[in-house]
Amino acid sequence: MNLMQHQVKGSVLQVLEISLDPGESVLSEDGEFSWMTDSIQMTTGMGGGAGGKGLLGAVKRAAGGSTFLFNTFTAEGAPGMIAFAAKLPGTIFPIELNQEYLAHRHGFLAGTPGVQISVALQQSFRGGIFGGEGFLLQKIGGTGQAWIELSGEVMVYDLQPGQVMRVHPGHVGLFQASVNFSVIRVPGVANRYFGADGHHWVVLTGPGRVWLQSMPIPILAGAMQPYLGGDSHPAAAGAAGGAVASALGNILGGR
Repeated sequence: MNLMQHQVKGSVLQVLEISLDPGESVLSEDGEFSWMTDSIQMTTGMGGGAGGKGLLGAVKRAAGGSTFLFNTFTAEGAPGMIAFAAKLPGTIFPIELNQEYLAHRHGFLAGTPGVQISVALQQSFRGGIFGGEGFLLQKIGGTGQAWIELSGEVMVYDLQPGQVMRVHPGHVGLFQASVNFSVIRVPGVANRYFGADGHHWVVLTGPGRVWLQSMPIPILAGAMQPYLGGDSHPAAAGAAGGAVASALGNILGGR
Protein backbone atom coordinates (compact mmCIF):
# COMPACT_ATOMS: atom_id res chain seq x y z
CA MET A 1 0.00 0.00 0.00
CA ASN A 2 1.30 3.45 -0.93
CA LEU A 3 1.27 5.51 2.24
CA MET A 4 0.53 9.22 2.02
CA GLN A 5 3.52 11.46 2.72
CA HIS A 6 3.26 13.23 6.04
CA GLN A 7 5.26 14.83 8.83
CA VAL A 8 4.50 15.24 12.51
CA LYS A 9 6.19 18.43 13.70
CA GLY A 10 6.64 19.84 17.18
CA SER A 11 7.09 18.17 20.53
CA VAL A 12 4.43 19.12 23.08
CA LEU A 13 1.77 20.65 20.82
CA GLN A 14 2.24 18.67 17.63
CA VAL A 15 1.16 19.50 14.08
CA LEU A 16 0.36 16.94 11.39
CA GLU A 17 1.29 18.05 7.84
CA ILE A 18 0.04 15.84 4.98
CA SER A 19 1.42 16.28 1.45
CA LEU A 20 -1.07 15.64 -1.34
CA ASP A 21 -0.35 15.02 -5.02
CA PRO A 22 -2.86 16.37 -7.57
CA GLY A 23 -6.12 14.44 -7.21
CA GLU A 24 -5.30 13.03 -3.76
CA SER A 25 -7.65 13.68 -0.84
CA VAL A 26 -7.71 13.43 2.93
CA LEU A 27 -10.71 13.52 5.29
CA SER A 28 -11.19 15.02 8.73
CA GLU A 29 -13.98 15.75 11.14
CA ASP A 30 -15.57 19.16 10.87
CA GLY A 31 -13.52 21.65 12.89
CA GLU A 32 -10.11 19.91 12.75
CA PHE A 33 -8.58 21.99 9.91
CA SER A 34 -5.67 24.33 10.79
CA TRP A 35 -4.03 25.59 7.54
CA MET A 36 -3.36 24.57 3.92
CA THR A 37 -1.70 25.71 0.69
CA ASP A 38 -3.75 27.39 -2.04
CA SER A 39 -3.97 24.29 -4.26
CA ILE A 40 -6.04 22.48 -1.62
CA GLN A 41 -9.82 22.68 -2.06
CA MET A 42 -12.17 21.89 0.84
CA THR A 43 -15.67 20.46 0.55
CA THR A 44 -17.98 19.79 3.51
CA GLY A 45 -20.76 17.23 3.48
CA MET A 46 -22.25 14.07 4.92
CA GLY A 47 -20.40 11.79 2.50
CA GLY A 48 -16.71 11.33 1.98
CA GLY A 49 -16.87 7.59 2.56
CA ALA A 50 -16.19 7.74 6.31
CA GLY A 51 -18.74 5.31 7.70
CA GLY A 52 -20.82 5.34 4.54
CA LYS A 53 -22.09 8.11 2.30
CA GLY A 54 -25.07 10.35 2.79
CA LEU A 55 -27.35 10.65 5.79
CA LEU A 56 -26.87 7.05 6.99
CA GLY A 57 -23.09 7.45 7.04
CA ALA A 58 -23.38 10.74 8.92
CA VAL A 59 -25.67 9.17 11.54
CA LYS A 60 -23.27 6.24 11.99
CA ARG A 61 -20.35 8.60 12.49
CA ALA A 62 -22.26 10.77 14.96
CA ALA A 63 -23.25 7.65 16.94
CA GLY A 64 -19.57 6.78 17.13
CA GLY A 65 -18.67 10.10 18.72
CA SER A 66 -17.60 11.73 15.47
CA THR A 67 -19.06 14.84 13.86
CA PHE A 68 -22.16 14.79 11.66
CA LEU A 69 -20.27 16.49 8.82
CA PHE A 70 -16.88 15.62 7.36
CA ASN A 71 -14.44 17.81 5.43
CA THR A 72 -12.65 16.51 2.32
CA PHE A 73 -9.42 18.25 1.30
CA THR A 74 -8.25 17.64 -2.29
CA ALA A 75 -5.18 18.88 -4.16
CA GLU A 76 -6.36 20.31 -7.47
CA GLY A 77 -3.97 21.19 -10.31
CA ALA A 78 -0.78 21.07 -8.22
CA PRO A 79 0.67 19.37 -5.15
CA GLY A 80 -0.38 20.81 -1.82
CA MET A 81 -0.19 20.50 1.95
CA ILE A 82 -2.88 20.37 4.65
CA ALA A 83 -2.12 20.76 8.36
CA PHE A 84 -3.96 19.68 11.51
CA ALA A 85 -2.77 21.08 14.84
CA ALA A 86 -3.22 19.28 18.16
CA LYS A 87 -5.81 20.75 20.53
CA LEU A 88 -3.94 19.67 23.68
CA PRO A 89 -0.41 18.54 24.54
CA GLY A 90 -0.17 15.04 23.17
CA THR A 91 0.95 12.71 20.41
CA ILE A 92 -0.10 12.30 16.76
CA PHE A 93 0.79 9.10 14.88
CA PRO A 94 -0.34 7.17 11.77
CA ILE A 95 -1.94 3.74 11.52
CA GLU A 96 -2.35 1.52 8.46
CA LEU A 97 -5.88 0.25 7.98
CA ASN A 98 -4.96 -3.37 7.26
CA GLN A 99 -7.03 -4.27 10.32
CA GLU A 100 -9.64 -2.64 12.55
CA TYR A 101 -8.89 -0.48 15.58
CA LEU A 102 -10.92 0.86 18.48
CA ALA A 103 -10.21 4.41 19.66
CA HIS A 104 -11.57 6.76 22.30
CA ARG A 105 -14.26 9.16 21.09
CA HIS A 106 -11.88 11.96 20.00
CA GLY A 107 -8.95 9.81 18.83
CA PHE A 108 -9.50 10.03 15.07
CA LEU A 109 -7.79 13.09 13.56
CA ALA A 110 -7.72 12.48 9.78
CA GLY A 111 -7.73 9.70 7.22
CA THR A 112 -7.69 8.73 3.56
CA PRO A 113 -11.04 8.37 1.71
CA GLY A 114 -11.31 4.63 2.43
CA VAL A 115 -11.59 5.06 6.20
CA GLN A 116 -14.75 3.80 7.93
CA ILE A 117 -15.87 5.06 11.36
CA SER A 118 -18.68 3.62 13.49
CA VAL A 119 -19.61 3.17 17.15
CA ALA A 120 -18.07 0.20 18.97
CA LEU A 121 -19.23 0.75 22.56
CA GLN A 122 -21.27 3.37 24.37
CA GLN A 123 -21.74 3.08 28.13
CA SER A 124 -22.99 5.71 30.57
CA PHE A 125 -21.16 6.27 33.85
CA ARG A 126 -23.19 7.88 36.61
CA GLY A 127 -20.30 8.82 38.85
CA GLY A 128 -16.57 9.12 39.19
CA ILE A 129 -14.15 11.12 37.16
CA PHE A 130 -16.40 11.29 34.08
CA GLY A 131 -19.28 12.98 35.87
CA GLY A 132 -21.83 11.03 33.82
CA GLU A 133 -20.16 11.70 30.46
CA GLY A 134 -19.83 8.02 29.65
CA PHE A 135 -17.35 5.79 27.82
CA LEU A 136 -17.52 5.71 24.05
CA LEU A 137 -15.29 3.85 21.60
CA GLN A 138 -15.04 4.45 17.86
CA LYS A 139 -14.31 1.60 15.48
CA ILE A 140 -11.84 2.68 12.80
CA GLY A 141 -11.53 0.40 9.78
CA GLY A 142 -11.77 0.32 6.02
CA THR A 143 -8.75 0.79 3.78
CA GLY A 144 -5.89 3.23 3.52
CA GLN A 145 -4.40 5.26 6.34
CA ALA A 146 -5.55 7.22 9.39
CA TRP A 147 -3.93 9.52 11.92
CA ILE A 148 -4.64 9.32 15.64
CA GLU A 149 -4.35 12.06 18.26
CA LEU A 150 -3.95 11.05 21.92
CA SER A 151 -3.50 13.28 24.97
CA GLY A 152 -0.26 13.49 26.91
CA GLU A 153 2.40 10.82 26.56
CA VAL A 154 1.50 7.58 24.79
CA MET A 155 2.47 4.20 26.26
CA VAL A 156 2.42 1.22 23.88
CA TYR A 157 1.95 -2.35 25.10
CA ASP A 158 1.91 -5.58 23.10
CA LEU A 159 -0.36 -7.96 25.00
CA GLN A 160 0.24 -11.67 24.61
CA PRO A 161 -2.70 -14.08 24.21
CA GLY A 162 -4.61 -14.10 27.49
CA GLN A 163 -2.57 -11.29 29.03
CA VAL A 164 -4.84 -8.83 30.89
CA MET A 165 -4.48 -5.15 31.63
CA ARG A 166 -7.01 -3.16 33.72
CA VAL A 167 -7.18 0.50 32.74
CA HIS A 168 -8.99 3.60 33.95
CA PRO A 169 -11.43 4.41 31.10
CA GLY A 170 -9.90 7.85 30.51
CA HIS A 171 -6.49 6.38 29.72
CA VAL A 172 -7.75 4.09 26.94
CA GLY A 173 -6.48 5.64 23.72
CA LEU A 174 -6.40 3.02 20.96
CA PHE A 175 -6.16 -0.74 20.60
CA GLN A 176 -6.26 -3.33 17.85
CA ALA A 177 -9.60 -5.08 17.32
CA SER A 178 -7.93 -8.41 18.20
CA VAL A 179 -7.82 -7.19 21.82
CA ASN A 180 -10.92 -8.22 23.76
CA PHE A 181 -12.38 -5.50 25.98
CA SER A 182 -14.99 -5.28 28.70
CA VAL A 183 -16.10 -2.68 31.26
CA ILE A 184 -16.35 -3.76 34.90
CA ARG A 185 -17.28 -2.00 38.13
CA VAL A 186 -14.47 -1.27 40.56
CA PRO A 187 -14.73 -3.90 43.32
CA GLY A 188 -15.70 -2.68 46.78
CA VAL A 189 -18.23 -0.05 47.81
CA ALA A 190 -15.57 2.06 49.55
CA ASN A 191 -13.36 2.01 46.47
CA ARG A 192 -16.22 3.19 44.25
CA TYR A 193 -17.83 5.84 46.41
CA PHE A 194 -15.01 7.19 48.58
CA GLY A 195 -12.10 6.94 46.18
CA ALA A 196 -11.29 9.41 43.41
CA ASP A 197 -10.58 6.88 40.67
CA GLY A 198 -14.08 6.38 39.28
CA HIS A 199 -16.52 3.50 39.37
CA HIS A 200 -15.38 1.46 36.36
CA TRP A 201 -12.34 -0.12 34.79
CA VAL A 202 -11.75 -1.24 31.23
CA VAL A 203 -10.31 -4.76 31.02
CA LEU A 204 -8.15 -5.36 27.94
CA THR A 205 -7.18 -8.94 27.09
CA GLY A 206 -4.60 -9.89 24.44
CA PRO A 207 -3.46 -10.64 21.89
CA GLY A 208 -2.84 -7.26 20.31
CA ARG A 209 -1.32 -3.81 20.65
CA VAL A 210 -2.67 -1.19 23.05
CA TRP A 211 -1.94 2.56 23.09
CA LEU A 212 -2.67 4.30 26.42
CA GLN A 213 -2.78 8.08 26.92
CA SER A 214 -1.38 9.73 30.05
CA MET A 215 -3.48 12.92 30.19
CA PRO A 216 -7.16 12.55 29.22
CA ILE A 217 -9.15 15.78 29.56
CA PRO A 218 -11.63 14.56 32.26
CA ILE A 219 -8.79 13.46 34.54
CA LEU A 220 -6.91 16.72 33.95
CA ALA A 221 -10.10 18.63 34.73
CA GLY A 222 -10.63 16.66 37.94
CA ALA A 223 -7.07 17.44 39.04
CA MET A 224 -7.61 21.15 38.36
CA GLN A 225 -10.95 21.39 40.14
CA PRO A 226 -9.57 22.16 43.65
CA TYR A 227 -7.81 25.21 42.19
CA LEU A 228 -10.93 26.50 40.43
CA GLY A 229 -13.04 27.06 43.56
CA GLY A 230 -15.82 25.00 45.12
CA ASP A 231 -15.51 21.72 46.98
CA SER A 232 -11.89 20.57 47.01
CA HIS A 233 -12.59 16.97 48.11
CA PRO A 234 -10.95 14.61 45.56
CA ALA A 235 -14.15 12.62 45.03
CA ALA A 236 -16.13 15.80 44.40
CA ALA A 237 -13.45 16.99 42.04
CA GLY A 238 -13.69 13.72 40.15
CA ALA A 239 -17.47 13.87 39.90
CA ALA A 240 -17.23 17.40 38.52
CA GLY A 241 -14.60 16.35 36.00
CA GLY A 242 -17.04 15.76 33.17
CA ALA A 243 -18.54 19.24 33.40
CA VAL A 244 -15.17 20.95 33.81
CA ALA A 245 -13.75 18.90 30.94
CA SER A 246 -16.32 20.31 28.55
CA ALA A 247 -15.44 23.88 29.48
CA LEU A 248 -11.71 23.18 29.46
CA GLY A 249 -11.97 21.52 26.07
CA ASN A 250 -13.76 24.58 24.67
CA ILE A 251 -11.07 26.92 26.02
CA LEU A 252 -8.01 24.90 24.97
CA GLY A 253 -9.54 23.68 21.72
CA GLY A 254 -10.73 27.09 20.57
CA ARG A 255 -14.26 25.80 20.07
